[in-house]
Parts: sequence; C-alpha cells; structure tokens
Amino acid sequence: MSPIPRPPIHPPVRRPSQLPGSNTPVVLALGSNLGDREATLRAALDHLQAAGVHVTTTSGFAASVAVKPNGPDPSAPGYLNAVALAHTDLSPRDLLDAIHTIEADLGRVRLEHWGDRTIDIDIVAYGTRVVAEPDLEIPHSRAAERDFVLAPWLEVDPDAELVGHGRVDALLAALRAPGAAE
Repeated sequence: MSPIPRPPIHPPVRRPSQLPGSNTPVVLALGSNLGDREATLRAALDHLQAAGVHVTTTSGFAASVAVKPNGPDPSAPGYLNAVALAHTDLSPRDLLDAIHTIEADLGRVRLEHWGDRTIDIDIVAYGTRVVAEPDLEIPHSRAAERDFVLAPWLEVDPDAELVGHGRVDALLAALRAPGAAE
C-alpha cells in the first residue's frame, strides 16, 4: 500500500485586522490655497495611494477662507478642502513622514506657521489612537474647531466621531450655532 501524501501546508489565512499594523482606519484632511488647488488635491490623493494609504472615500472639494493665527483672513488666497477616509498599515509616525514627503513633492515650503501652501495634509484621526508628541498630535488638535474639516468628514461618514470630542455632527452644529465663536 502506498502512503497517503500529506496535504500541502499553508500559513493560516488572516484578516487585515489580524495583521501587524491592523490596516488602521484613518481620517485625513487636505487643503490647498496656492496654484491649481484642485489638481494638487487630486495629486495628493494619488500620492497617498502610492505611499500605502488606501483611500476608500473622498468628500467633495469645498472652498473656505484662509485661517491665520489671528482668525479668518479673507485677504489671503482661499482654500480648497477635502477629507479622505482611508486605511493604512503605516504607524502614525510613518504616516506623518509619508505625508511630509508628499507635501514636499507637491511643492510645499514650510516658512510660516499657518502660511499659504500648495498642499496641507493633516491626520485628523488614526483609528481610536491618541498620540501626544511634540510634532504629532492625534486626533488633530484643532479638528473639532474647523468647519472645513468637520463638514466634509460628515459628508463621507454621517456617524463619524472624533476621539475625545464626540460626534462630528454635534461638533459641527455647535460651530454653526448662532453666537458660536469663529
């Protein structure tokens, strides 16, 4: 009698949530107020995909007034903004490094805090993680105060919640309430 051959051994199949990095959901805010703003936003989304950030949904593009340290500045070039929902296996630090590379590749020059820029990409949320480092704060420290972040986010995720702050729809309603600070 001949021996029964052993079946081939395969590694166990794992879902993305079981893999290192766990394919973490992220929320990214994108803005541009110099050059061809729409083309720059589209290029940034392409660069994110190439960097291992798998964009699943993008809001429509929305115009907003530039915000400077002293508040809204209608004399500055206006922004075009969007929010992207994505998944990545990159760590928060590696994601920030990838974003900085993309911004540089698309012509961003960091000369002035809150200055005009070809592209700005912020990590609004990284799963439910909270990160507090000198150059990396997640969730983004001002996301709860920014209509141009909350409105597009709500467009693509009506049940969105900002870790530590609550539901995005409630945050946006509070910002838009009569008498709310700008």
